[in-house]
Amino acid sequence: MGDNSGGNQTLKASADAMLTVAEKAPVTSQRKLRLDLDAKLPKPYLARALAAPDTDNVDGTWGHKHNNMSVLQQHVAFFDQDDNGIIYPSETFKGFRDLGFNVVACVFFTMLVHGTMSYVTLPTWLPSPCFPIYIENIHKAKHGSDSATYDTEGRFIPANLENIFSKYAHTKPDKLTFKELWHMTDSNRNACDFFGWAASKLEWGVLYMLAKDSEGFLSKESVRRCFDGSLFEYCARMQKGLVGKTT
Repeated sequence: MGDNSGGNQTLKASADAMLTVAEKAPVTSQRKLRLDLDAKLPKPYLARALAAPDTDNVDGTWGHKHNNMSVLQQHVAFFDQDDNGIIYPSETFKGFRDLGFNVVACVFFTMLVHGTMSYVTLPTWLPSPCFPIYIENIHKAKHGSDSATYDTEGRFIPANLENIFSKYAHTKPDKLTFKELWHMTDSNRNACDFFGWAASKLEWGVLYMLAKDSEGFLSKESVRRCFDGSLFEYCARMQKGLVGKTT
């Protein structure tokens, strides 16, 4: 029972109520949760609107400007080449080229992204022949079978990022192999969500190609910075040979 003295109430839970493993559900033992997040990150369960923090970066990405956009909006803002809040196919193509992908891949990614995301972000019911993506409404393009690190409004949930690695990173605690990444996307699938299955595989596959290290690992830091879009800015600067230089 809680103590009501002085108007303050202390909530306590039984030992069973705090367990994260159920004996008759082996998957809960195989996919472990972080139990130390409260000690390393303030309110890890709280969905952040502007920053993408983790246990190593409690304030999010140092030097990254949020411009009062949600973390999901920041994720796609790299492709808004003229900063007008609307992403056109030509801008997406150029963005992927800036990241180092070849022309064929850029055409494919551009057609896929705008073909699936444009209509749901439009401010009207009428489709547009230009296939624009409106950043203001990008939360409407969120699909199922994902990691749930973004909530339905485009905020960032730190605990869910941490749980990706506690559940699936078995080789190294803060890095994923391609096999572990594949297993993770399989495990996140919702029943009969065929579009979500394919979209999740493609998104994580592209991220792996973009950010894997020389040993074939995808680091937690790269994943975190992908969520707030700062990874794209870094990779584009690296492609131009500007990393390590001041502007």
